Amino acid sequence: MNLRKLGPFQVPALGLGCMSLSHAYGTPPGPDQAAKLLLAALDLGYTLFDTAALYGFGANENLVGRVLKERRRDIVLASKCGIWKNAEGLREIDGRPEILRKTCEESLTRLQTEVIDLYYLHRWDKRIPIEESIGGLADLVKEGKIRTIGLSEVSADTIRRAHRVHPIAAVQTEYSLWTRNAEIKVLEACRDLDITFVAFSPLARAFLTGTLRDPSLFEPKDLRRNMPRFQGENFARNLKLLDGLQAIAAQQGCSMGQLALAWLLAKSERLIAIPGTTKQSHLAENWGALEVGLDAPTMARLEALINPSTVHGPRYGAATQAEIDTEVE
Repeated sequence: MNLRKLGPFQVPALGLGCMSLSHAYGTPPGPDQAAKLLLAALDLGYTLFDTAALYGFGANENLVGRVLKERRRDIVLASKCGIWKNAEGLREIDGRPEILRKTCEESLTRLQTEVIDLYYLHRWDKRIPIEESIGGLADLVKEGKIRTIGLSEVSADTIRRAHRVHPIAAVQTEYSLWTRNAEIKVLEACRDLDITFVAFSPLARAFLTGTLRDPSLFEPKDLRRNMPRFQGENFARNLKLLDGLQAIAAQQGCSMGQLALAWLLAKSERLIAIPGTTKQSHLAENWGALEVGLDAPTMARLEALINPSTVHGPRYGAATQAEIDTEVE
């Protein structure tokens, strides 16, 4: 198995992003179906399971904790803090150490565990110096509530500042053929500091699987409805990229999704991808990407086909972009 370093742990190059089992892309699966998928992932060989307090406002952690508690020693459990409900019950970024502690203690209860292996700051609260938030998480490490600290959607400068307070085990950011912001500075910072990079949405929220052809079919609460790349003329122009991707996949004897994952995993030995899914067939298909090897000419063809110059539309709308700290140019 292709094992890779994640802080003190060794995990397969593919983990499971659990978000879609509770929210984000329309109606999530029922609890029985979601439980079967998590157990199927274990059977296939997945050991890294990635959740967050935010996902379903605790519902995802409850699901993961309930289903996987009997296999706790077999998995590396990752969750996130820093986004939760405010007094009005609305989503809010809050990086105050006392709030991070409260969220962690509530997450431990939902996850039915005594310690979280990898605990990310889901978003940097720009009102709070990153050093203060990381200091609060470092206290949780000392107390044995979490084992390692991660960061999500932050810039190289923020990574370096945080790492000076406490070693950072992982940085999680969107990364795929069509989202390459990490290549600006973040991947370099991770290499310099010996930090594992964890790529979320490695299939571009299913776009790179070739199965999304009509965004008007998205359910009303599907997050992609508000993402510029899935809208109007942007989507129509992006859709044309799939013909070339399909042709390369056919030449490689794999699916388009497997091709996109194989490209990503070939970029670095210190990179782990965490695609999510609600279907067991996709779970197995993604796992098959570990067997797809790409030579340098194929990597170059893919990068020439799909890159920041050929993808149309920003990754996020203005309001969401303002919440994150990753480099955009």
